[in-house]
This record gives sequence, C-alpha cells and structure tokens, in this order.
Amino acid sequence: MWRTAVATLLLALLAYAAGVWLTMDFRVWTSEGARRLAVVRSPIAAPEVTVRSPGIDARTLPTLLGARGGATIVDFIYTRCMTVCSVQSGTFRRLQVALRLDRENGGPDVQLLSISIDPKHDTLDVLHAYGRRLQADPTVWRFAAPVQLAGLQALLDRYGVVVIPDGLGGYEHNAALLILDRAGRLVHIYDYDRAHDALALARYLAAGN
Repeated sequence: MWRTAVATLLLALLAYAAGVWLTMDFRVWTSEGARRLAVVRSPIAAPEVTVRSPGIDARTLPTLLGARGGATIVDFIYTRCMTVCSVQSGTFRRLQVALRLDRENGGPDVQLLSISIDPKHDTLDVLHAYGRRLQADPTVWRFAAPVQLAGLQALLDRYGVVVIPDGLGGYEHNAALLILDRAGRLVHIYDYDRAHDALALARYLAAGN
C-alpha cells in the first residue's frame, strides 16, 4: 500500500514539475503564449537581414530601424492578402493618425513598419503602390521586404512568425503587433485588438524609458 502511495506521489511531483517547465510557471498554455512571454523576459535583437523599402537604398533591418532613433511597431503582411492583412492595415492607418498628432505636438518618435512575407511578388514598385493605396505617410509608415528568401526565413524564425502557403497562391500567418525599442530589439507582442496598449508602450520606449 505504502509503495503505491509513494509511486503516486512521485508521479504527481513529476507531472507538476513538467507543467511548471512547459507552461513557464503556469503562465502560458500555448506556444504563442510562450513565445510572447519569452520575448518579455529576453528581448530579441533584429537580425542582420538586408531589406528594401521604397525611397531608400537597400540596408540591413537594424540600420533601417535605427535611422530614426525611436521605437517601432512592426507587422507582417503581403500585398495580395485580402483577409487578415486588411484588418492589420486598418489598425496601422489609425495608429498613423495618432502618430502624426504626436509629431505635431512634439511627442515621442514612433514609426510603423510593415514587412512583406512575399518578397518575390512585393517588389519596390508593388510596395510603393500598396502604400499609396493605403494613404501611408512614408515619414510615419514604411513598407519593406527582405532582399533574399533566406533573409526572410531568418527574419521569420527570429521573430517566431509562422507562414504557411494556403494552396491558393496566398499565405496563412500569425498576425500581431511587434514592439521594438530604440535599439531595435523586440520587447513585446500584442494582439491587434490591443493597439492602444501597443502604442502606449511604443511611446514610452521612444521617449527613452
């Protein structure tokens, strides 16, 4: 009897220990939740991936991010997307309005950056036309795409972005707002329905906090 009790207790302790490890002290229950908590605990530096963006020369992502010295809100899109990217772009358009007002009033410098997951199609001309269609102000909201497919994969892997072909010429991908600090490090990830929180953190970081 006592052996059964001891064995049961050991199994319970092992299960508890495994639960603590798998859920980061029971804080998260999904891989996406784990990814977000890991970012908060250990900010992620931008990879040395060369990107192109309308109106500027090709440069590494850290160089592009550091050109302004402020914080950046990043999302991943592709111009042929007719579903979630529309929601993402609508959110960025609203953020753009708020950021323009910040600049007019001498507020902190926050920029928006949409990175294409379809660089073979999304050339500089395509990205430029897409931005014009969305009425993006390039002084606030830029579009970019990795120059090489290997660079795209390195970028997706670094930021934990999952992209899956949908079989119809498009892609399924996890959509979120990535907050990068003044040093270009990914420090937080928000859902799109928390754009207000994302903007508040970006403003805080851009102010040098």
